[in-house]
Parts: sequence; structure tokens; C-alpha cells
Amino acid sequence: MGNARNLAFWVVLFVLVISLFNLFGNTQSSAQSNEKSYSEFVQAVEASAVAEARIDGEKLTYRGADGRTYVVVLPEDAEVTSLLIEKGVPLSAEAQEQSGIATFLVGLLPFLLLIGVWIYFMNRMQGGGKGGAMGFGKSRAKLLTEKAGRVTFDDVAGIDEAKEELEEIVEFLRNPQKYSRLGGKIPKGALLVGPPGTGKTLLARAIAGEAGVPFFTISGSDFVEMFVGVGASRVRDMFEQAKKNAPCILFIDEIDAVGRARGAGHGGGNDEREQTLNQLLVEMDGFEANEGIIIVAATNRRDVLDPALLRPGRFDRQVTVPNPDIKGREKILGVHARKVPLGPDVDLRIIARGTPGFSGADLANLVNEAALMAARIGRRFVAMLDFEQAKDKVMMGAERRSMVMTDAQKEMTAYHEAGHAIVGISLPKCDPVYKATIIPRGGALGMVMSLPEMDRLNMFRDECHQRLAMTMAGKAAEVIKYGEDHVSNGPAGDIQQASQLARAMIMRWGMSDKVGNIDYAEAHEGYSGNTGGFSVSAETKGLIEEEVKNFIEAGYQRALEILKDKNEEFERLALGLLEYETLTGAEIKRVMAGELPHDDNDDGTDVPPASGNSVTAVPKTKPRKPKSPDPDLEPEAT
Repeated sequence: MGNARNLAFWVVLFVLVISLFNLFGNTQSSAQSNEKSYSEFVQAVEASAVAEARIDGEKLTYRGADGRTYVVVLPEDAEVTSLLIEKGVPLSAEAQEQSGIATFLVGLLPFLLLIGVWIYFMNRMQGGGKGGAMGFGKSRAKLLTEKAGRVTFDDVAGIDEAKEELEEIVEFLRNPQKYSRLGGKIPKGALLVGPPGTGKTLLARAIAGEAGVPFFTISGSDFVEMFVGVGASRVRDMFEQAKKNAPCILFIDEIDAVGRARGAGHGGGNDEREQTLNQLLVEMDGFEANEGIIIVAATNRRDVLDPALLRPGRFDRQVTVPNPDIKGREKILGVHARKVPLGPDVDLRIIARGTPGFSGADLANLVNEAALMAARIGRRFVAMLDFEQAKDKVMMGAERRSMVMTDAQKEMTAYHEAGHAIVGISLPKCDPVYKATIIPRGGALGMVMSLPEMDRLNMFRDECHQRLAMTMAGKAAEVIKYGEDHVSNGPAGDIQQASQLARAMIMRWGMSDKVGNIDYAEAHEGYSGNTGGFSVSAETKGLIEEEVKNFIEAGYQRALEILKDKNEEFERLALGLLEYETLTGAEIKRVMAGELPHDDNDDGTDVPPASGNSVTAVPKTKPRKPKSPDPDLEPEAT
């Protein structure tokens, strides 16, 4: 409807412009081509060359003997009437009132045209057709009517508890008597809380597809404007629309844009956000109850929301939407793989095991990347190898085989990554090594990837110390091979990771006997509504930094001892990485034992083992020789 209205406006505008152009163009052209002077007109009358004449104000139009029409501008004192009558020329005159009205309308037409264009563009800038040019304070909530691409709860997987909570709300809308006969009341609102990409908006679309009631959707940023009071006006208008369509569901995406805690110093002193939040609080549970309106909101910043927004009576339910576990990941992969032709060797459970910490959006991206890789080489279906390569691309970054590295840089990277792998395999509490590569990926010259055998829920003290040793093993390997004076800046990323882990152990997790069980992470920062935080003495700061240094140094020394004890395996693995560039977990153990990393096959690739942790084919060809170094690259390993 809106598109048809816009098209009609532009068509009318085009016709008016063309008509105006023709009107003035024809008048001017005719006037310029047929205009005669008064003396020439008198000579024509004297010569009996005028057939007839018509007077129109100060202009006289006559038809000559040649049949053409001419225009003459008459002087003020001209006695042309008597002259024409004496010569017997037929004479007529036009009323001046009609000419004046026509002239006025022609002069007014451009102004009317400009006013219409101005109103049109004001309408487009201030609300896109909602209330015309005065619709600045109207709600921008859209009524969702998905006829194509409809999403239902069957399309949502991996978050069963959250889905059950929302299915109950949908059931309440469909059959309210089932709950009201026992005194139950429909919840006012449900807040979906979870990390980005876990499926909060997808859940809301599933509610819209299942509910069978009007579903309004709006973003929290649509309420915020530079003018005070506009957001509150839009909230009122949104609830007015909802009341007319009750029972219905309102979905507010990214509610933290408007629901931040009041008085916390956010917004730069502008009262617009607070007024909008106050109006939202009143509409949700104020003096007048809004029956039959359920608000569903989504955010990944629950900590910044106002406490009044989270109390019962407003958002009665806070539904946590976490990252899926291994079973949930398998179900999500099954949902996204419906439209993808899978090869016979694809096992979604193995892919789910190898993707811990992936959100629903990450898994959807993984399936899409695998499909693109299969299509790029012209395969008719997506094989397991495509999923493994897509997983490596998502987790470690795209390969940068075109990067030029010298033999010395490549050798140092191989020993650096071999150190990480040897220490990671030697320490039992470290996650199993999934893959080691010296092919540059992302911003790193090489990488060792470890994956847990199951979803990790807790971190233990001895496990953290072993992880520190594995993290510092890259520098330890460079020291053993090249000496302390020839260590590169490659361990920069390792040192940063180790420092973050050590500070978390000491300042948050209470894993230091000297510092004790005190949370120092919140020092000098606002928390729990207290914007002042608390202070830490210089002695305590010194003690914390000393403990951080001791933890990292202990991990470094432990890595040195392991690499010195297993120097032969260390050398074998580094040489194996130099030759094959990429080794999987099982291949690393075979190389450390002095064996070939793979069995010979006709196709020249490694047979994927059944464990699912190492399924990448390794080419038999030797790595290409690098041409020249790249001095602008900052190396980073692990």
C-alpha cells in the first residue's frame, strides 16, 4: 500500500512538472516567434493585411492576410480600436477577470508543487507514513505476519528448557481457561537472557509462528531519539496499538538500549532514556493494567538493566538461553543441515563433539561454510572433510598460504608450536591437542588447537597451573633451541593469555594462598549499584603482581623441564611440522614416537581416524619454499 502511494505521488509530480514546462515553454516560444511591433501592426492595418483582431488587456492578437497569427503589445495611449473600425477589421475583446484568475493559478502552481514535495520528504524523515508529517512520536513497532519463512518451535533446538518456558506462554494464549481455573494469571513479560548468537531472536520468531495472535516487534533503539519525550510517546502509542489487538505479544529486541539502570551516569545527562524507561515501567505494571499483552524482550546485558524492570509483575520470567551442550549442538546441526545434502560419511555427533563453546549462530555459520567449500570444488554433497575444514577456518581463521616466510621464520614457528604440543600432551589435565599447524591463520604464524573431551563447566587449580605451563611452552621451546638472546616476539600472545589466566586465578578465583579468598577484580570499579567500588593498598597490589609473576614463572619452568626431558620427541615433532605443515592429534603422537604420521594411500592423503578428533587430510607433498620475509608481520603463536 505504501509503495503504491509513493509511486502515485511521483507520477503526479512528473506530470505536473511536464505540464508546467510545456505551458511556459509553449507560451514563450509562440510569443517569441509571432510577436510584432506596434508600428508593424499599424502598417499592416493601413495595407488592409489584417483579417481579424482580438484585444486581451495590453496584448492584441490578429490574423494576417497570410493566415498566421501575430501578437502585439499595445502602448498605453494607442487608439487602436478606432483604427481597426475605420478599416473594417472584425474586432473582439476578452474579459480581464478570466485572464487574471488563470494567471494567478499558473503563478500559484509552482508554490503548491514545492509545498507538496516538502510535506512528502518531511513524512519520509519523521516516521515513514505513520501519522504523516506529525507522526514523529508514533510507535515504530511492526506487526509481524510471516507467510513465507515462518519459524516454529520445531526449528529451535538445543535450548529445551527455554523453549518449554515459552511454549507455556503460547499455550496460555491459546487456552487461557486451562490455567485461569486454578487461579493462575498470564505472565506480564518474559526476558530472554544469554550470550550473542544463542537464539533469542529465533525463539521470539518461533513464538510469533506458534502463537496465532498478533505479534509486534520493535528494537530498543527505536525508542531513543535526540528529542526528550519522543521515546515515551512511542511507548504509549505502542501499547495503544497492542490494546486494540489484545491478546497479543510485544517483542523488544536489545532492550538494554532503553532499559539501563537509572542514575548510573549513562546517557551523558540526557533524560530521554530515563523518561522512556519510566513510561515503559508504567505501561507494564502501572495504575492501569494492560490485560492480554505479553512482552518478550531479549538482551545479553542483564547486568545493566534497571532493577525495577526485572521485578515480578513486569518481567515475571527470566529465561536463560545459554550456549548449547553437546546434545544441543547435535540437534542444532541437524536443524541447519536439513537444507544441505550430506555425504554418507558425515556424523553430526562427531562435529558436535569438536565444537565446544559454539553458539547456535556459530553452528549455522559452520554448516554454511562447509556447504560453500563443497560448492567451491564442485561436489554434489557436503562431506565430512568439508565440515572439518570449515571448523578449522571458523576456529583458527582462514589459511594464508600466500604469506612469504623465510626458512628461519618457519623453523622457529615449528619449534614454537612443537613446544606447545609436547607440553600439552605430557600434562594430563590439559585439553587434548586437536591439531598443530605452522600455516599462518588469521594473525598467527602458527597454532596449536586443543579441544576438551566434554563441555567444561569448572576450572580447577592444578588444571590452571598446567594450562599456564602449556601456554608458556612456546617461549620455553625457543629458549631451548635458540638461547635466551635469540627469543622472538612470537610469545607475545602467549604471555598475554598467561597473564589473564594468572590474574583471574589470584584476583577472582581465590587460588593464591598469599592473596587469599578475596575478589580484587572489582577494585576501583562500580558493582552492585555502588559506583565508588573499593580501594586496594599499594602493598596488596604489589602482592598480587608478585603472585602473578610467580604463577607464570612456575609454569614456564615446568615447561622447560618437560621439553628438556623429552628433547628427542620435541625435535621429531618440530621436523615433522616443517615437513608436513599440519598434523592432527593422532599424527602428532605417531611423529613423536618416530613413526610416519600416516599410512600410504592411493590418493595421497591421510585416512581419518575413527575418533573424530583428527580427520583432516594431510598432503604428501613437501611445503613450498618461501621467497622473502615479511618484516611488517607481528608473529603470534598458539
